[in-house]
Amino acid sequence: MKKKNIRLFKPALGNTELNSIKRVFKRSWIGYGSEVKKFEDEWKRYFKVKHAVAVNSCTAALHTSLAVNNFKKNKKVLVPAITFSATAASVLYCGLKPVFVDINPYDLNISFKDLKKKYSKDCVALMIVHFGGQPCEMEKIIPWAKKRKLVVIEDCAETCGGFYKNKRLGTWGDYGCFSFEEKKIMTTGDGGMICTNNSKKLNLIKSFSFHGWNRDPYLRHKKSLKVEKKNNHWDYDVKTLGYKYNMNDLTACIGREQLKKIKWLNSSRINLIKVYLKYIKNLKHIKTSFEYRLARSSYWMMTIRCKKREKLINFLKSHKISTSVHLKPLPKLKVYKKFNSKTPNANKIWLQLITLPLFPDLKKDKVKFISKKLIQFDKNYEKF
Repeated sequence: MKKKNIRLFKPALGNTELNSIKRVFKRSWIGYGSEVKKFEDEWKRYFKVKHAVAVNSCTAALHTSLAVNNFKKNKKVLVPAITFSATAASVLYCGLKPVFVDINPYDLNISFKDLKKKYSKDCVALMIVHFGGQPCEMEKIIPWAKKRKLVVIEDCAETCGGFYKNKRLGTWGDYGCFSFEEKKIMTTGDGGMICTNNSKKLNLIKSFSFHGWNRDPYLRHKKSLKVEKKNNHWDYDVKTLGYKYNMNDLTACIGREQLKKIKWLNSSRINLIKVYLKYIKNLKHIKTSFEYRLARSSYWMMTIRCKKREKLINFLKSHKISTSVHLKPLPKLKVYKKFNSKTPNANKIWLQLITLPLFPDLKKDKVKFISKKLIQFDKNYEKF
């Protein structure tokens, strides 16, 4: 019997999401509307924040969260050297300059030591990324950043629902930005969310994410049949340059169902990580990329290190096991080379990183199969 390929990631979707789409179809309102509003309200309650604004990607969330602060052009933003390109792209979108900070070798997150070295008075913001779902050392970083009046944006694209020191990730900084891209912790196909307790920025966030309008387009529509002395329900102004970043009801209805499952989406991954750890904890040449702290966590990736990375990737490929590498240091990418700075840990460690299959519907026997192949490679390491 032919072996099936083992996917790297797979969204956990079912009848509840499908039925929610049917419900929205029956209403014949699939754009920005009541489902988005309900999703935002449910997000606020779950994360215990004052405000949540749904957008069409985490990239949009990052860009918006930075842009609404109206920083002067060419000011600097501190960014970890290893993260998805959108983290730094949002800096460039705003006419700002990324300053790449090295990572800790023990958790692959932004190094507090190097952060203090790279900081200058031209820095106006700090992008925090919880790599793979591993929390950054927020109890050190946040007080330090506040003292320097840095705006802190948490890039939570790789985590959703996890805690650090009894506080939810995404609520430590000034803005928390989440991703609902197809393979993330929870998904809407594509989508994102901004959460914040900054009431002064709320209207600007909403305006920026819908063409710069000064009126909510859905609330504007709701007044279209209300009899008033002054018929100006249709009127609006554009007071600032904005983007088409809003979420729609089709996306939001999926998000609402996924949010209901968030505990299961996280616990399923945790249980699979436990299986991986049981099998590979004593290997000599293959190690986990960091220490997994599973209590109240939200990990998106199962990531390992191996000095013979390409050999191991090909070996796993030969057994129909998908892998990837997360992520190449940003200073090595063409667009960001001119902003290069010394990041020795990132430059060394990324060459060993491998991402293994991890998603809620992945069967434990598949994880055992993958783990046994890792053991086989480790035992025969010198032959490869």
